[in-house]
Amino acid sequence: MSLSHDDVRKIALLARLAVNDADVDAYARNLSSILAFVEQMEAVATDHVTPMAHPQDTAQRMRDDAVTEADQHEKFQAIAPAVEAGLYLVPRVIE
Repeated sequence: MSLSHDDVRKIALLARLAVNDADVDAYARNLSSILAFVEQMEAVATDHVTPMAHPQDTAQRMRDDAVTEADQHEKFQAIAPAVEAGLYLVPRVIE
């Protein structure tokens, strides 16, 4: 698929991009080559290819679930303007 100068200008307008008139030729060539590559990939038969979430069959390494910080709950609530039953009280926003 080959894009015209008008196509490039319309794409730039839709994408809210400023494109100089001197650069329109280069953008048309580059976008046309990208679309040609997409057409080439669409021609490949993928009917019997199993979808996968990741190209490498590896598992994520998991870190130990360990506490790394001291509990400072009471310290923070001591400086809060209003606290009740361990909860921070805030002004009502919606009436």
